[in-house]
Amino acid sequence: MAHPSQLGFQDAASPVMEELLHFHDHTLMIVFLISSLVLYIIVAMVSTKLTNKYILDSQEIEIVWTIVPAIILIMIALPSLRILYLMDEINDPHITIKALGHQWYWSYEYTDYQDLEFDSYMVQTEDLNPGQFRLLETDHRMVVPMQSPIRVLVTAEDVLHSWAVPALGVKMDAVPGRLNQTAFIISRPGVYYGQCSEICGANHSFMPIVVEAVPLEHFENWSSLMLEET
Repeated sequence: MAHPSQLGFQDAASPVMEELLHFHDHTLMIVFLISSLVLYIIVAMVSTKLTNKYILDSQEIEIVWTIVPAIILIMIALPSLRILYLMDEINDPHITIKALGHQWYWSYEYTDYQDLEFDSYMVQTEDLNPGQFRLLETDHRMVVPMQSPIRVLVTAEDVLHSWAVPALGVKMDAVPGRLNQTAFIISRPGVYYGQCSEICGANHSFMPIVVEAVPLEHFENWSSLMLEET
């Protein structure tokens, strides 16, 4: 999860987020090289009084500064399009979960089970247990099996919300009357935190998202206990 003074992204917990991090590093390196070249040219021009009279009318230079930027844009666009395709690809999900945004909490429905649904409210500061995070912990976590394709259907009951978990590379708008979908595979067990990422009213900051990834047998035990409680 995020920590104070953090400059980079959170550790990737899904294949898509790993691809996003690699693309970020790829693009950042290109930007760094371009910025260094531009800075060098500016310093060189300012620090000398000599002027090359052929620069203003040089066809060779015009060809270079037309072709090189086009190549750079292609180098950025191709991996970007690949990642966009991967983010929209949903192949044979093992579990489908419906996330419904309310003012100001989330509710979850496991559509593969008949009666497995619950509301997820933020735990108040005075009710936190040692080791839990303020403004991020919920009374019910969205538990999913690790290393399994998970599809999440996202919508809202009242106003616009956004279901976002940075470590998974997931952010999907929750629009009343519209059903959006996203998918992810969690690579390792753990607890991953997110928050509503669309301003939705006075308590927008108090509707966290907690996704807990566990081995499949633990998930089956959890789902059985939840069904017994209902």
